[in-house]
Amino acid sequence: MSRAPRPILPGKIADEARTAEMIRVDHAGEYGAVAIYEGQLAVFSKIPSKTHIANQLQHMAEDEEAHLDAFDDYIRTRGVRPTALMPIWKIAGRTLGVATALMGEKAAHACTEAVETVIEGHYTDQIAELEAAGETELSTRFTQFRDEEVAHKDLAVDEGAREAFGYPVLSRVIEAGCRTAIALTTKI
Repeated sequence: MSRAPRPILPGKIADEARTAEMIRVDHAGEYGAVAIYEGQLAVFSKIPSKTHIANQLQHMAEDEEAHLDAFDDYIRTRGVRPTALMPIWKIAGRTLGVATALMGEKAAHACTEAVETVIEGHYTDQIAELEAAGETELSTRFTQFRDEEVAHKDLAVDEGAREAFGYPVLSRVIEAGCRTAIALTTKI
């Protein structure tokens, strides 16, 4: 379920510091997403009967790696300091990926749905802010990334994410973790 973007407050523009925060957070988010898929693939790729989900996860991981490459470029070309929390996000992402994969395919998909639900809203808010500030290049790129994240979420739902054991709790915990990671990474 998509939510409407937060309204842009009068006088709020995407200045260099705010743009740097966006890039730092999104870079860390894509890094974490790659780690989640690495964890899930570490489990599913070793089980011959799980080829279908392993192929789906590999495709999504490739999208996330392309997003991460783009943010690596933004970090470099715009002189943005990456988050100091990268080692934590690597461990947290891999752990979440392995744990949800061990819980089964539907839990792995529930993980994708929960993460992408938060990221969809996050990107939507950023896009609105960037558009209001006239940052068309970033706005266009973020829109592309958001749309790819929504496709991941939709696939996860189609594959039974909401049928995972303990789905409501699992989903809320993962969403809360994502929101916490976003808040921490904004400044650290």
